[in-house]
Amino acid sequence: MSIVDANPKQQPVRVSCMEIWGGNESVDKTVTVPGIDAWVYSRPYAGQERGGDIHFVSMCGAGAISRFSVADVSGHGNMVGEVANHLRALMRKHINNLDQTSFVQALNREFSALAADGTFATALLTTYFAPSDHLITCNAGHPTPLLYRARQGQWYFLKHDMPDHVDHLANLPLGVIDPTPYYQFAIALERGDLVLMYTDSLVEAKDPDGRLLGEEQLLQIIERLDTQSPETFCPRLLKALEAYRGGHPSDDDITLLLLHHNADNPPQQSFGEKMKVIGKMLGLIKI
Repeated sequence: MSIVDANPKQQPVRVSCMEIWGGNESVDKTVTVPGIDAWVYSRPYAGQERGGDIHFVSMCGAGAISRFSVADVSGHGNMVGEVANHLRALMRKHINNLDQTSFVQALNREFSALAADGTFATALLTTYFAPSDHLITCNAGHPTPLLYRARQGQWYFLKHDMPDHVDHLANLPLGVIDPTPYYQFAIALERGDLVLMYTDSLVEAKDPDGRLLGEEQLLQIIERLDTQSPETFCPRLLKALEAYRGGHPSDDDITLLLLHHNADNPPQQSFGEKMKVIGKMLGLIKI
């Protein structure tokens, strides 16, 4: 049984096949897909309804491929809303593809167009493949995510050059995505492992003397937090960051996305469910 099922305090959002959940609005939700329980927290700056941070969760037609994305776009309002719509459209186009290469290339073109207009954007993409328990990661200029290995009881920076990354996955070559400078790499997840995705407001938090937290100090804070209750991890991290800021509110949007690997297998689909998925893929059913 997954952790979200054991937590009666909130009903989790259960992402269905061919569904994309998320956006750039304020949210504090538990989201579940086969094999992964996720806690999504996003708070736009100064209490605004929508901000520059974008978060999405999607699941393919067979329930085997789930994708998690976090993006940070400079600015707010309608412009960020348009970027969120474009990112959603890209996720929908590639929702059934395990390989993120075409997705990342399209995203790079999108970000290049934004840069030409003076807008800065970063993104982090992770794709979970339930049949093999692998997580494929691609970081497009985003703050480095963190991986907690339950077996070792230790946190690590999730980078393409970490020692236990995978070079090939089911005949899928991984590495530098041409023509972008981004790396696509995979790691095998074990039951209880955690992955923390976040936007730069965490590493750019300032103490009362104006000193930036940075990645290494963020890691030190996280290492002091209890990992036995992942459903309360994000609130405890936010509280620790508030203490670092001396009680002052963040001067930027904040987004956290914590993945907990429960190792559950995708459920078998009934005939009716399969027909519904086919209807979604053909556009006969609105999603």
